Amino acid sequence: MKTILIVGIGAGNPEHLTVQAINALNRADVLFVPDKGAGKGDLAALRRDIIARYVTNPASRTVGYDVPKRDAASPDYGAGVQDWHDDLASIFKGLLDDMPEHGAAAFLVWGDPSLYDSTIRIVGKLRGQYAVEIVPGITSIQALTASHGIALNRIGEPVHITTGRKLDDVKEDTVVMLDGQTAFMQADPELDIFWGAYLGTADEITISGRLGAVREQIVEARKAARERHGWIMDTYLLRKPD
Repeated sequence: MKTILIVGIGAGNPEHLTVQAINALNRADVLFVPDKGAGKGDLAALRRDIIARYVTNPASRTVGYDVPKRDAASPDYGAGVQDWHDDLASIFKGLLDDMPEHGAAAFLVWGDPSLYDSTIRIVGKLRGQYAVEIVPGITSIQALTASHGIALNRIGEPVHITTGRKLDDVKEDTVVMLDGQTAFMQADPELDIFWGAYLGTADEITISGRLGAVREQIVEARKAARERHGWIMDTYLLRKPD
């Protein structure tokens, strides 16, 4: 049976890779690198840099593939995502059909495969045909708190993880991911925010402070960074002041 390795590669710093991840990449006969189109070529380049840095298996090969765009205009968000995942599952199957029997293939996943990534779900559509192994990775949340020099949780307190789409009244420490709508602009201005973009990379930007005082600064930083890079990946933590 063929084996799929879903490998977390960290938040952007090549040194985020664990020994387990490096060993998994070196087990792979094929390493798959997604191409998300114009403006995001550096994401593929970072994956290829990781491969060049850590993969010493002379028999392995790297294969790129195009990632179809999700229909962001679909009125049914869930259905649109499911259609997108079905398209990706078909692409994955075609890639895997072209690898040796009893071989192993690795998908290099940003951050951790279990946190706000769909590769596990997409590969799940193919389960039964392949053995699947998951290798955890450092998340953007860990990179965020490390860069700000803070602990994620406070003593005896919970942490909530959500998206900008679902951000509402903040009752506890809340990590927000995938916030293309800058939902923090509507949050309580008396909250503290710890924000970061391109975490772990040479382009990392961090801003923290009382939300009402720094939210416009974050919006401007996001806008300038997106114009400079063509894309942005950011996350933030909101919490009530001590």
